[in-house]
Amino acid sequence: MNQSEGFGKKYGLFLALAAMALVYLFPTPVDLPTQGHRLIGILVFAVIIWMTEGVSYPVSAFVIVVFMAFSLGMAPNPAKPETLLGTGKALQMGLSGFSTSAWALVAGAMFLSAGMMITGLDKRIALVVMSHIGVKSSHLVIGVIFVGFLLSFFVPSTTARVSCMVPIVVGIIRAFGLEKGSTFAAVLMMAVAQADSLWNIGIKTAAAQNMVAIGFIQQVLGKDISWLEWFIAAAPYAAIMSVVLYFLLIHVMPPEVKEMPGGREALEKMLKDLGPVSRDEKKLLLISALLLFFWVTEKKLHPFDTTTVTITGIMLMMLPKVGFMTWKQAVPHINWGTVTLFGVGISLGTALLKSGAAIWLANHFVALFGMETMSPLVVIAVLAFFLTIIHLGFASATGLASAMIPIVIAVLQSVKTPGIDVLGMTMILQYTICFGYILPVNAPQNMIAYSTGYITSKDFLITGIPFTVLAYAMILVFSATYWHWLGYVG
Repeated sequence: MNQSEGFGKKYGLFLALAAMALVYLFPTPVDLPTQGHRLIGILVFAVIIWMTEGVSYPVSAFVIVVFMAFSLGMAPNPAKPETLLGTGKALQMGLSGFSTSAWALVAGAMFLSAGMMITGLDKRIALVVMSHIGVKSSHLVIGVIFVGFLLSFFVPSTTARVSCMVPIVVGIIRAFGLEKGSTFAAVLMMAVAQADSLWNIGIKTAAAQNMVAIGFIQQVLGKDISWLEWFIAAAPYAAIMSVVLYFLLIHVMPPEVKEMPGGREALEKMLKDLGPVSRDEKKLLLISALLLFFWVTEKKLHPFDTTTVTITGIMLMMLPKVGFMTWKQAVPHINWGTVTLFGVGISLGTALLKSGAAIWLANHFVALFGMETMSPLVVIAVLAFFLTIIHLGFASATGLASAMIPIVIAVLQSVKTPGIDVLGMTMILQYTICFGYILPVNAPQNMIAYSTGYITSKDFLITGIPFTVLAYAMILVFSATYWHWLGYVG
């Protein structure tokens, strides 16, 4: 694993550049504008660089913007083919993603996560739940999964949620005297990573990649999916898979202990060490509760969209007297790399759609697999399988969504079968982009858990492969039943 990772980091940039150059060397198809041809080359570069991590994700974002500025700027202007578009206008295309409400929501979510880390409210919530759940090994696994679910409402960053839970779980493991190599320690740490990845599906605001899909749906289809609509559709799936996760972990990796002596006292000590609930925690809890209320009641009790509500909450968090943190306090806790990558990913996807490149790729993909007359369920099966497999090479679900969701939307629009619901099926396929259960490198949260040394790559494989198979199968079951009844499949 380390050898392949080293090869990717060492040669990924050269492979990506060579692949882009190869695309550019092919003659531009007659049914594809020059801009679209060059964007496909940039897309190939982006996919390879994100899969291999030949450069870091933030750096890749700047590289992609530069390529868009020069490649598209030196291409004919679609409005006036006799003139070049110019780097100024091309650069605007490369930065267009930073002006979307989806990008603003992701940036706002980062500040909300920062508030949780600054006040320690996320740790308090986790410890309160864990201290009441019981100290039997099975109860502790349930507690970890439940905390992953609960924090997904209030901490809109998977990395932040796992970063909160890992020290708590490590503290439990050490308090119980478990060594590295302990099966139960591995089960607890696997539950941390997998449960948080799973609830990225169930809650719209839990992960940046969901905002990628929402952003493209808004731009291409002119529609939005409210927080509650997403929750009604996805939460039952995530809830059932949470139960599946529990039984799978317990069955595949049976804990060597049934109950932890002194476990409750250890948890209570960790909670006591946090001290009494602070005034800042109370303020954040109130603001978070208000945000959750306005998210849930969007389009029902008020017309305010999720992004506007979230930004308003961030304003309250940093207002003098009213709030509890300053800009200087928040900035060190913001993952600006993710924010940058997200904006550029939206820009690239939007350009692919507007240039016709996404439609061109989709038409060839549909023709290649004979999808023109496939039933909606078969279309979901094919595309979900494709996205699940390709995710094995990605360490960023945000990057995967940025590269693939525009193509998915275009593919669905190209299918001729009556009854295809592009919006609903795009949302369902976005769920599969959240799959990242098999390898430590499939998601940042996996790497955080893996870095503790309590779990191995083998642990991910023996639990992640069957869990991914079951998650894929459940996507098909829900598509044939629940989501079909909701009208999202056709």
